[in-house]
Amino acid sequence: MKKISVYFISIFILFASMTLISCENEQEEQEILDYAIVLHGGAGVISRDMPDDLREQYEASLSNALELGKSMLEDGADGLDVVIAVIKVLEDDPLFNAGKGAVMTNEGTFELDASIMDGRNLAAGAVAGVRTVKNPIVLARHVMDDSRHVLFAGEGAERFADMMKAERVEPDWFHTDRRAEQLRRAHERDEVSLSEQNLNNFDMGTVGVAVLDKNGNLSAGTSTGGMTNKRFGRVGDSPIIGAGTYANNATCAISSTGRGEEFIRHAVAHQISAIMEYTNASLQEAAEIVIHQKLQPGDGGIIGVSRTGEIAMVFNSPGMYRGAADSEGRFEIKIWD
Repeated sequence: MKKISVYFISIFILFASMTLISCENEQEEQEILDYAIVLHGGAGVISRDMPDDLREQYEASLSNALELGKSMLEDGADGLDVVIAVIKVLEDDPLFNAGKGAVMTNEGTFELDASIMDGRNLAAGAVAGVRTVKNPIVLARHVMDDSRHVLFAGEGAERFADMMKAERVEPDWFHTDRRAEQLRRAHERDEVSLSEQNLNNFDMGTVGVAVLDKNGNLSAGTSTGGMTNKRFGRVGDSPIIGAGTYANNATCAISSTGRGEEFIRHAVAHQISAIMEYTNASLQEAAEIVIHQKLQPGDGGIIGVSRTGEIAMVFNSPGMYRGAADSEGRFEIKIWD
């Protein structure tokens, strides 16, 4: 009799557990959004004393890029196409340190980095130190789609751009007076520094996008001009998969911005995904652990979207240019907390 009782109790516990799991899964499925997009234009020291006209320029640029991505997602576009289209807009905008408006190296040249990742199969592509490619994010996708490799750098990336017939420009196309002034001041101080630390408190850098599309696929991309006055082919986190960019349909899509060396050391983008995978933490929870407990104050931040459409925009610096939109009507642009 005792054995029978234990047997029925075990069956009851098993049935109850299965019912609970089923209910949780059903609830989770109901909470999955049709689509979501989040973007950033850099994190760091952003003074609240920024002139109104400049703040409005940043907000307008971010809003235009976000509206483009949102519209594409509404129309059912593939997430990778959205990432490319939105980052191209930001690369062509001289307000940001990516593409036109990129910061300058110690020698007064331009070396640009970018990466992209597909959450469906962990395919990824990246380029580092390109000098004549108008939109490095486009070349990064060619690396992912048209080669068996993940990262091309320097002269090799330029040769690959020849093969792919990527749009090219003269190096002067990236030039802006603002970045030249930053380099001049950096030379006076003889320093290697992040762009926002030179000219004023509201010049920012890296751009990035993370997307959940209507097919349930996650994608992410990042692009940057690097650090003002950088030397010797320095490469930061933006083209490093797992540091500056990561996407996995099982967890999230992430783009990082800030002090690249620290994001590389801590494998920030992948670490957030791993915390979600191994602890069942939400995207927000995982991002806060990494940004606020692993990194130091002022190192930067991330933007990300989970497989359910949860959006996170977490940073430990005074501000981060950012925007988010989703299928439930959310549409917001922010700079500070």
